[in-house]
Amino acid sequence: MLRIGLTGGMGAGKSTVARILAERGAVIIDADAIAREVVAPGTEGLTALTEAFGPEILAEDGSLDRPALAARAFANDESRAKLNSITHPLVGKRTAELIDAAESDAILVQDIPLLVESGMAPYLHLVLVVDVEEETRIRRLVEFRGVSEADARARISAQATDEQRHAVADVLLDNSGGPGEIEPVVHRLWEQRLVPFERNLRAGTVAPRELRLVPADPEWAAQARRLIARLGAACGGAASRIDHIGSTAVADLPAEDVIDIQITVPDIATADSLREALGAAGFPAKPHGAHEYPEPTEGDPTGAELSATRAHGSADPGRPADVYIRVDGSPGAVFALAVRDWLRADPAARAEYLAVHREAQAAAAGSSGEAAAKAYHSAKEPWFAAVYERLRAARG
Repeated sequence: MLRIGLTGGMGAGKSTVARILAERGAVIIDADAIAREVVAPGTEGLTALTEAFGPEILAEDGSLDRPALAARAFANDESRAKLNSITHPLVGKRTAELIDAAESDAILVQDIPLLVESGMAPYLHLVLVVDVEEETRIRRLVEFRGVSEADARARISAQATDEQRHAVADVLLDNSGGPGEIEPVVHRLWEQRLVPFERNLRAGTVAPRELRLVPADPEWAAQARRLIARLGAACGGAASRIDHIGSTAVADLPAEDVIDIQITVPDIATADSLREALGAAGFPAKPHGAHEYPEPTEGDPTGAELSATRAHGSADPGRPADVYIRVDGSPGAVFALAVRDWLRADPAARAEYLAVHREAQAAAAGSSGEAAAKAYHSAKEPWFAAVYERLRAARG
């Protein structure tokens, strides 16, 4: 199923976004609600908290007195760690039960206030961050929730910073406007990205993309870092390294809006073993393989296995990506990094490559689908072959 993380600072309006998504059919798992559930009267969670922090944390009716617990649990790092050691496993267990109970074709939204702090982002298919400037959030907490300004500032300062949330955000939802302004934004997100993403994920289909040059996007590097984190989580310890390669890895270079990532593995058997895990993480295998540079040749001394590449692509229509799994030391793996570094260092090389890109676009014009891709890559082939020889000669 498609697993979406939803987070944002206190007062940002996560509950509003969660409500809209629920109305569209999403399954909502609310971490705060679960946190309350696992320490309700009669639970093992409340018993453990009482033993750890004393009966003073209980209200007269035997329920948890949250302000009293906070006064003790947040007094120092040791107490906070004790609280987390009790509640986090219980919340995790209950969350897993709810995920297991959801339908396989669900769009499951996990509302997690501490998503950044818990390091959950790489394990989700997409992270939505409800974004509101801090002073606005403080005003909302004071006016609408009855929180004192000092308390609001203290709570916000204990959470992740806006910069830390932005770093993991695949989608920033600006909720600084008036009531209702965010609704059409969330509806478009649901229709244009989340529903197609779930459909592609379930079918094991790579999202379509355009072979069209666009101006360099300064967000490409951050987007690549998020993809690399997800791929790293999916690979476990199987990958030797994961790198951002291709045109989008070169600052200020116009390119197709497709992030290229290279996963380096010890052998081709490891590459094949990652097929299922990468598919589940949102990167299904490509049915037609990869356009390899340099192309393996008959009698290649490195051997067919070392020269082989396994190709995957992103199922997310909002962030096209190609993932190449190559064996450590293979010509393709070495060449991909060498070309990237050469383009980064040499302005003349970037101009030359951009001209080749434009020629390839012209060659693909008038075609579509696999025919366009074939014409596009065929037009670039001679240049890559020549560059391969140049870089190999330069390395001696």
